Formats: sequence, C-alpha cells, structure tokens
Amino acid sequence: MDSYEDIRFVNLENEIPLVAQPIKAGVNLSDWMAANKSLIDDRLEKCGAILFRGFDVADQQAFAEVVKAVSPKLVEYTFRSTPRTHVGDRIYTATEYPANQTIPLHNESSYQRSWPLRLMFFCLQPAEEGGETPLADSVKVTKRIDPAIQQKFSERDVMYVRNYEPGMDLSWQTVFQTSDKGEVERFCRENGIQCEWKTKDALRTRQICQPMARHLTRGDLVWFNQAHLFHASSLGERTRRALELIYREQDLPRHSYYGDGSRIEDDVLEDIRNAYSAETVIFKWKAGDVLLLDNMLVCHGRTPYKGKRKVLAAMTDQYNSDSMRD
Repeated sequence: MDSYEDIRFVNLENEIPLVAQPIKAGVNLSDWMAANKSLIDDRLEKCGAILFRGFDVADQQAFAEVVKAVSPKLVEYTFRSTPRTHVGDRIYTATEYPANQTIPLHNESSYQRSWPLRLMFFCLQPAEEGGETPLADSVKVTKRIDPAIQQKFSERDVMYVRNYEPGMDLSWQTVFQTSDKGEVERFCRENGIQCEWKTKDALRTRQICQPMARHLTRGDLVWFNQAHLFHASSLGERTRRALELIYREQDLPRHSYYGDGSRIEDDVLEDIRNAYSAETVIFKWKAGDVLLLDNMLVCHGRTPYKGKRKVLAAMTDQYNSDSMRD
C-alpha cells in the first residue's frame, strides 16, 4: 500500500482496477486530481484502470468537474454504435442496451480510425443485482490471441459494414447526430468511410480500420478492434438466424469482415472471444465510484442486471490512428 498525502492506493483481489481511497473525510476529488495529474498519469500508465472510491462525488455536476480535472479535452460521441443519452456537456449515459443483455468486452470506439484515449465512468446507482463493468488488460488479451490470427488481421485489417434502415438498430440520424444527408456524406469523406444511400432513408457504410494499435507512451502493440462485437455471431445463433431470414448478409444491420471483404472464420472469432474471457476481471460498483480507464490498455463491457442502474460516461483526448498504425 502506498500513501500520497490524503490518498491511499490499494489493489483488490485482481491487478485491475487499482483503487484510490481518501485517508480522511473532506478530500475533494476534482481538486485533488487537478493537483496530482502527474501521479494519476503515472499510475494509469502502469495499470490502465483506477477506481476512485469513497469520495464525495454526489451528482452529475460533481462528476463533470472530476472529468475536466483529468482532461479538458472532452470528446463528443459521434459515429455512434450504441444507444446513449446526452445528459450534459459531453457527458452521456453508459450504453442503454436492455438489462438482460451482455455487452462484450471492447475498447471504446476501436471500430473507428480515431478514438478517445481515456474513459471515465461514474456510478450514481448500482444495480440491485449484476450490472458490473467487467475489465480486461488489453496487453494480456493480445498475448492470448493466436499469433497467426494477429498476423492475418495485421495483413488484411478489419472492415465494418453497417446498414441503417428505419426500425432496425440505430438510425443514421442517431449515429451521425444529424438529419442532413450532406453532413453525413461530409463526415464519411473526412473519415475514410464509404457510404451509399440504398433508398431515400436507408444507408450503408463500409470502413476499413486497424486491427491493432500501439500505445502512445508505453509502446505496447495491443489488439484494438471490434470485429468480434460487430460480427453477426455476437448476437447469438438464434437471433442471427432470425435476421438472416429477413436480410441478405450484406444488408445485416452490422457485420465485420477482413479488410479485403473476406469472411472471418468462426474458429478465429472463438479464439478472440476466449482471450477476452480468460482475462476478464469483475468488481462491484458502489454509489459514488468513479472509474478512470486508459482506453488502449484496458477494455470494458457490461454484465446483465436487475433493478435500476445509472452509470454515466465521458470520453477525453481524441486521437487519430493514422499516425499510430504499425
């Protein structure tokens, strides 16, 4: 255990997250963070996840102040892949999938060529049962993935295909946060996304992205994509078959391929998912918890839950992958 002024750092049963707790009452978390940025940067670079527990972070406004103390460079949630509610200045709800669903482990926005370097979560209300935010060390996950699979993806990249149709998955208006088709087309041009209007209100996009990325300061090359999450097999066999009765493969709401358009083999996806599963770490949320993640070093997900649950999220320090590709 190490002590730094009014804070102590302890490990739970697992290596992540590192837990920071106040030694005495009255420590303002946002003030302490602003005064100890180098310490936070150092600890976060080493472990990838810090859970701030036991501080008086009472509400959304207090969380917003904590986020800005970490970084003033908050990121808008654009080119969305999941439903969220915008509740404040670049503060959002965590993904609002139904409570009975699992959100697989992933690095935030790793289906894009740019992503936030840091994430923050704030637990206003933990679920009565479940609803944890499981974590995994991305470096360890990468080491578990067959090197031959890593090489294959590195040579081919990953292609994400998305179809936006009324009543199915997220609408293009929600994903791009606009109802202006010209704005959609501009965004796609600027971000290397192919787009085509299939009908008046139906859109298809394709984007080829990195399978891996190198950490800015540590230099680790980590598995950094969402091929396993976008692939139709992530829906489960029953749901996938039902969708395939309605849609041709190229018209599924979302799907992933190798960058050359060829199919990703089932055994490859199984190896990837097993790697995430083997490194999964779960901790129980407490009201007032604030979780800070290095988005390249630690991935996250969500377990199913019962009862009400309210977790807020913020993203900071947007980075473009074009300068990081190996």
